[in-house]
Amino acid sequence: MAHIGIVGAGLAGAGAAYALRDTDHDVTLLEKSRGVGGRAATRRRDDCRYDHGANYVKEGDGRTVDLLHELGDDGLVDAEEPVWTFDRDGAIEPSDREEAHKFTWTAGITQFAKRLLAETDAAVRKTTRAESVARDDAGAWTVTDTDGDEHGPFDALLLTPPAPQTADLLAATDWPGADGALAALHDAVADTEFRTIRTLVFHYDFALDVPWYAVVNTDKEHAVGWLAREECKDGHVPDGEGLLIAQMSPAWSVEHYDDPLESAAEAGADLVADLVGDDRLADPDWVDDQGWRYALPDEGLAADAEALASAREAGLFLAGDWVAGAARAHEALWNGVDAGDRIADRL
Repeated sequence: MAHIGIVGAGLAGAGAAYALRDTDHDVTLLEKSRGVGGRAATRRRDDCRYDHGANYVKEGDGRTVDLLHELGDDGLVDAEEPVWTFDRDGAIEPSDREEAHKFTWTAGITQFAKRLLAETDAAVRKTTRAESVARDDAGAWTVTDTDGDEHGPFDALLLTPPAPQTADLLAATDWPGADGALAALHDAVADTEFRTIRTLVFHYDFALDVPWYAVVNTDKEHAVGWLAREECKDGHVPDGEGLLIAQMSPAWSVEHYDDPLESAAEAGADLVADLVGDDRLADPDWVDDQGWRYALPDEGLAADAEALASAREAGLFLAGDWVAGAARAHEALWNGVDAGDRIADRL
């Protein structure tokens, strides 16, 4: 039996653990947060549940839909209202894209990672932030967390945090005999750029009467990048109430990332009210927010093939939507599944 370490219990890490579920390998996930799912996250407040990172899971291809049903149809939700578009001037209109399924759960999108991990015997060590990595002369990997505790030894190690955080880990990696592979891998990961997004959440004692579930800014020149109605998801918002998820543009988010919630929400609510054309939206009855410093990758990993091959041969693997090159929940999942399969093949 081999021991496998996975840094991060987001969808990529959970997908890798799921791929390894039928092996006799021992799997341990190290997760910095108090919960699993990463950016596929859900919060609860005043009888509301809301997905404040990834808003839903796209069907991608048939295997994603099949997996969702295999994990259990109880509580599975498909938001049926369409996604419309708007431009820099805030003109909202129907999209010419073909509508796709938009899956989540009544208990929220964090159910995806929870249900994947429930199918495994993997151990999840929460509130454990990896700080450095080392490989010994025998080929075993250990991870040291910010409290100074060591985890391992592992026969294989998978890193799934966003590229900037993975680059920091690689910079703090001791891998004797890497012969330049570690430096090449680090440089490639560090060059993978991420967009910053601040999510603002607005609750109202009324629901909007509009024909869309969400609107997305297609020319990337509006201060609001995405606006979604959480009440379109069964079980998320009590009847007669409204809850908007506003994901602000990267430019606005960077400028206002550290603003106090009160001032950021006031500015954001004004922008949302102007976009929708409803002055009532400027005055929500409560607000929430989440800053996603590393929200969406701009591109996929462009690592040297030789460096990647050397890392895999040494038992070091990478996974995530940034490795796949697509900022989608299902892409992170399947990239993690593929990494789990590669680890199984190697061991």
